[in-house]
Amino acid sequence: MYELILALGWDLLLGEPPAVVHPVVWFGKLIAFIDSHYSRRSPAIDFLAGLFATLVVLSFAFLLSILPLYAPYPLNYLLSVYLLKSSFAIRSLYEHVRRTMKDDVEEMRKEVSMIVSRDTSKLGREHLISASIESLAENTNDSVVAPLFYYLLFGLPGALVYRAVNTLDAMVGYRTSRYEYFGKFSARLDDILNFLPARITVLLFLPLNPRRVIRYYKMARFKVNSDKPIAAMSAVLGIWLEKPNIYRFPGRDPRMEDIERALKVYVIVVSEWILLLLLGVIL
Repeated sequence: MYELILALGWDLLLGEPPAVVHPVVWFGKLIAFIDSHYSRRSPAIDFLAGLFATLVVLSFAFLLSILPLYAPYPLNYLLSVYLLKSSFAIRSLYEHVRRTMKDDVEEMRKEVSMIVSRDTSKLGREHLISASIESLAENTNDSVVAPLFYYLLFGLPGALVYRAVNTLDAMVGYRTSRYEYFGKFSARLDDILNFLPARITVLLFLPLNPRRVIRYYKMARFKVNSDKPIAAMSAVLGIWLEKPNIYRFPGRDPRMEDIERALKVYVIVVSEWILLLLLGVIL
């Protein structure tokens, strides 16, 4: 339990470790190295190469997670807390989303482009606000609920391996000519691992507007985990959230102050999750 409490305290008070010593950054660099050194071939070979790349990255994550077992006291305790903290990001997610609140549209486009994969260069203010809030909702699961869910189930290996899978999906899990087959295995694995956490995230939104959250949840695409927390956030805020030509949850037009409202909802949802985690560890 000390490990979880200290890791949460680190996150809330200090935020992220420097990039040079951040395990998730290491995962990203390893993935980028493998990706840049593999020349695409046939679909079958690309799929096998992607499978091999996934196994390499997950093996690295697992080896990192067991380092504390072989470290001397008290380094083992410090390593455990440090590695667990690196698997989730409560404060930095809040700060990144808050930075998107810019009066100047061009500045806002730049900030939003840092937290979403879509092209923001042509987006108007309302769609920029939507994209910022969507990212907050989706990452409430990916960066907070899911890694700590797998920590609760499997300890430090669960948290770091999940984070490695999520990083793989974020980097190569796209249906493009380059990644269609190379990223397929890691994308499907990410879908499987996020199935339960995404729905737990929706349950955390439920007390804020039960009837509307349930109604919006039913609108979300069943096979797409990221839709679930976005639908829940849209329901609670009463605004439309839309990724053009992909999905749209109904409501009034989003306004700048809705980002602030979304951040308040995020604080409530994360607080609920932390309370449940601590109860789970105690019991």
